[in-house]
Amino acid sequence: MKLDKLNLDGKKSSIEVLDKIFSAKINHKLVSSVLYKTNANYKGRHAKTKQQNEVSGPTSKIYAQKGTGNARHASKKAPIFVGGGIAHGPKGQSSYKTRKLNKSEKKKSIASLISEKTKNDDLLVLSDFNHEIKKTKEMSNILRKFEVLNSLIILDKSSKDKIEKSIRNIPNIKVTDINHFSAFDIIKFKKIVFTESSVKELEKRYA
Repeated sequence: MKLDKLNLDGKKSSIEVLDKIFSAKINHKLVSSVLYKTNANYKGRHAKTKQQNEVSGPTSKIYAQKGTGNARHASKKAPIFVGGGIAHGPKGQSSYKTRKLNKSEKKKSIASLISEKTKNDDLLVLSDFNHEIKKTKEMSNILRKFEVLNSLIILDKSSKDKIEKSIRNIPNIKVTDINHFSAFDIIKFKKIVFTESSVKELEKRYA
């Protein structure tokens, strides 16, 4: 299929892209599964409390079982005592299962989301940036001109080096490359912007 390609002056031409990525079947069930697994694996499970067998101290019985008139107790390491082990507390990262996310699922979910952006006219392809843009105001005017003020911008390395400094302080914009974006990023932003070279890189990686 063909997509419109715009240069910074607004002149329109076209670029040939792969149907497999930009016009794929939109699979919401797969996307939902990938997002769930990614979110579950991303969460840090760092909180950990010591169980009764992990608390340091003597394990001897604090007093006789019978004859004292008090309740029966074992050692001071029991959860009922201050300084003892914690019952049913968080156990840290190792106790949580990592959900497997294979490459095929990831590729198909990305293609599905990009295809949906294309279908809704929320995807824009720009010509590669040939000169460095140093001023944030100039970059902001470009984004406003193309109506991409809430967007994920996926660039080739050369274009990224030329505009990264001028765009990094603009809110609701994320600049990245082919290797560092996820399904979450595509959903988070209303628009997605590619350069001609980054489209080719995307096709090599996800085709």
